[in-house]
Amino acid sequence: MERARGNDSGDGSSRFGIGAEATDMTRHAALSAPGNESARRAVLGSQVVLDLYECETRHLDDIEWVEKTLVNAARVAGATIVETVFHKFAPWGISGVVVIAESHLAIHIWPENRYAAIDLFTCGENVHLDAACAFLTRAFRSRRPVQRRFTRGDHAAAPSQARRTLPSRRQGCGLQPTELAK
Repeated sequence: MERARGNDSGDGSSRFGIGAEATDMTRHAALSAPGNESARRAVLGSQVVLDLYECETRHLDDIEWVEKTLVNAARVAGATIVETVFHKFAPWGISGVVVIAESHLAIHIWPENRYAAIDLFTCGENVHLDAACAFLTRAFRSRRPVQRRFTRGDHAAAPSQARRTLPSRRQGCGLQPTELAK
């Protein structure tokens, strides 16, 4: 699996991939970080962009199978499923999203190209994006998966003292599981 890391590799540099080529940059050249390190806060989210090329499944235009597969990927990742919305285009193609308490899994499929574009985003700390990606790669039987990972919000300003009393985002993006039923 070809992989290019986004924003934070932990060594002060970032690696951005375009196809087989990648460019190294210092964090300060790639991103405009706040001048005061104490003004930065922890990463707000993680995102994986998964391109599944040369998919060999017969189900690329089967909306029920696609929805079930994305829901199962969310379960494999340990996410809290909130809602699903899927749409089948004419003459072919599917777009859909599984909304999770921790953010979302979204898909767009071009069956005529044997290609699925998948976006997995979480602001939770307990969702296993790599497990979901491995599951989806196997389910779609992709002969050429390309996975890119990004951190999101890693340069957001630190919350004010008043906002620090809000619920922890460890359960999701500010929603607690009990709030989802309301």
